[in-house]
Amino acid sequence: MNNFKLTVIFLFSLLLSLPLQAGNGFVSQRNGQLWRDGQPYYFVGTNFWYGAILGSKGQGGDRKRLVRELDFLKKQGIDNLRILVGSDGQRGVKTKVEPTLQIAPGVYNDTILDGLDYLLSEMGKRGMVAVLYLNNSWEWSGGYGFYLEQAGEGKAPRPNEDGYPAFMKFVEKYATCEKAHQLFYDYVRFIIGRTNRYTGKAYKDDPAIMSWQIGNEPRAFSKKALPAFEKWLSEASSLIRSLDGNHLISIGSEGAWGCEGDYDCWKRICSDPNIDYCNIHLWPYNWSWAKKDSLKEDLQRSCENSRDYIDRHLKICEEIKKPLVMEEFGYPRDGFQFTPGSPTEARDGYYKYVFQLVADNMKQGGRFAGCNFWGWGGFAQPRHEQWQVGDPYTGDPAQEQQGLNSVFAKDKSTLKVIREEIKLIKEK
Repeated sequence: MNNFKLTVIFLFSLLLSLPLQAGNGFVSQRNGQLWRDGQPYYFVGTNFWYGAILGSKGQGGDRKRLVRELDFLKKQGIDNLRILVGSDGQRGVKTKVEPTLQIAPGVYNDTILDGLDYLLSEMGKRGMVAVLYLNNSWEWSGGYGFYLEQAGEGKAPRPNEDGYPAFMKFVEKYATCEKAHQLFYDYVRFIIGRTNRYTGKAYKDDPAIMSWQIGNEPRAFSKKALPAFEKWLSEASSLIRSLDGNHLISIGSEGAWGCEGDYDCWKRICSDPNIDYCNIHLWPYNWSWAKKDSLKEDLQRSCENSRDYIDRHLKICEEIKKPLVMEEFGYPRDGFQFTPGSPTEARDGYYKYVFQLVADNMKQGGRFAGCNFWGWGGFAQPRHEQWQVGDPYTGDPAQEQQGLNSVFAKDKSTLKVIREEIKLIKEK
């Protein structure tokens, strides 16, 4: 065979091995910028963790509501949704999401898989994209605690019964538990290797997925566990990359807050070549910047602390030349109320402040690519302050008061603030 033919065969095989590129709906990252269909990609999205459950035909499923929610969000200009792939473990555990997807290692609830397939197919029809997170450091979906239990590390404490200090001491073991990691990797292989029954597309070939995310707020839970924590994240991202060369990979980190306050740790985990973009979260109430009896009075402090936190992470993103997504931020409703339609003056003020910071950075050619507010409650009508089986899902997981951080379809003032931010980004 002559050299010309060999060259043609080599180039053809090289093209086949390359990941799918922009122009076909996939979100990509080049030179520190997110791209979609040949254009820079900027977005305002939301957290919609329960989307796969809502898309199912079983317990908790409500396809009519799902379609209504997606249509409403799309109409607002919100087309980027951060979604939990599935909850882990047995049902009937208070403060944990159910129904669960992974009942035991390798034992899956096909009803939820069907719901995830349906959700992605409906999002694809609308040109929407999903950030799918695969693990969780917190108790509300199983995650760390589930894998440690299955690895023989004992029963995970429940924060609502034993307190968060006991829970965090237990899940600190995850960073160094190789057996727990391998169980998680098996799950990752199974999910990424799936084919959508509604579209016939392999997940790895589906542009309705923007990013695989290692977990929701993965943490080491102690400074001594940080090296092992970094090693696990690197292994997980490498595995995902080996399984799927078409999609972005992200961590799901809160930022330095999720790295025991260590900004250098956050820089290292984001610098990994398999990580395409960086994430941070902002929780003024959870982080004690604001108190429930003085939410309005504490708004200025919350904004000032948020700006400092954002600026420190943006500086790191400039150094490592990667985009940043503010993918969780929230603020309680006025007077620490929970019902849809209750006042949101302080929240609106906080949203407006954060949105403006993001928009200003984008206009100045900074590293922000987008933001996902927490979280979408949509058309839900909460029945109890504490979620119970059979209640509609809101943006607040089962361990939190229903309505605490949710944005409902009837929250007109908050939606106005969100639409204004979307307009600013489109002008970008």
